Amino acid sequence: MVNIIWVAMAVIGIVYAMFNGTMDEVNKAVFEGSKNAVTICIGLISVLVFWLGLMKIAEEAGLLKKLVALFMPLVKKLFPEVPKNHPALGFILSNMMANFFGLGNAATPLGIKAMEHLKELNGGRDSASRSMITFLALNTSAITLIPTTVISIRMTYHSANPTEIVGATFIAQVLSMIGAIWIDRYFYRRRNRKGKKK
Repeated sequence: MVNIIWVAMAVIGIVYAMFNGTMDEVNKAVFEGSKNAVTICIGLISVLVFWLGLMKIAEEAGLLKKLVALFMPLVKKLFPEVPKNHPALGFILSNMMANFFGLGNAATPLGIKAMEHLKELNGGRDSASRSMITFLALNTSAITLIPTTVISIRMTYHSANPTEIVGATFIAQVLSMIGAIWIDRYFYRRRNRKGKKK
């Protein structure tokens, strides 16, 4: 569906430019956009390789496992429906820690495995359980220690201080996660109250 929307937007824009007499501007924007995309990608590669390498060292050193053990009590409170020592809890925490260290490639398969286990606990139903919704909210508002993508883009465009956004970004992510948990809990309690009234 998203692909259809993008194609439709591109076609409508080109047709409008043809009738409006602005095809030269469209051609210029296409080529400049392509040039900028390549420049950004090359800038991203160097920074991402460096930071992902550091994060991989931290993972191999066992830091990820230690953090999983540290945050397990918190995760159990966030997911009370998931039985103690269930594999889903381990995958949920590993996904959160991988996101925290900016290991997006490692976080994705862990998140998929967590969702598979949560679906099993939900009886294989297609409708999302409370735990699945909570996990999605946490995953969407995940906290990343170092926003490598934004830093590399700022470096590509010659920012005077590319890393100055780290503190503000971290605070914004913490607030977004608190907000996600609060909204999740609010709607869960609201639904429970309605269920009890019935």
